Amino acid sequence: MSALYIDADACPVKAEAERVATRHGLCMYVVSNGGLRPSPNPLVQNIIVDEGADVADMWIAERCGPGDVVVTGDIPLAAKCIDAGAQVLRHNGERFTPANIGQQLAMRDLMADLRAANPLGMQGGGKAFSKADRSRFLDALEREIRAAIK
Repeated sequence: MSALYIDADACPVKAEAERVATRHGLCMYVVSNGGLRPSPNPLVQNIIVDEGADVADMWIAERCGPGDVVVTGDIPLAAKCIDAGAQVLRHNGERFTPANIGQQLAMRDLMADLRAANPLGMQGGGKAFSKADRSRFLDALEREIRAAIK
């Protein structure tokens, strides 16, 4: 049976993912280091892992597999989940795939190096999460879950 895994720390689409999972009768695992209000939905399991670097990521990567969908913005976690056979989405609906994950990892490493060097004294920060991002995510999640159920 398919399941939906949410890397919940800083995830802006937990409520939307829960609605889609509920509509399809899927078990949803919301994995975090704590601090989240548990859902009363019986299909949603709130998993609180120990504090520590990448503990939530390891929990998800060890359990996901073919037929599962993972929602994360963490590129190394996405790579592990793809290797396990899961489908992986960013919060804005973009897919991580075997064809693009290598480039995503390389770009992540390059950007980390640039931020560490900070050659222009620039401050970090990405673009704000928009309504269009949320809409793209809902559409992509619906497609991925339908494909996983088949």
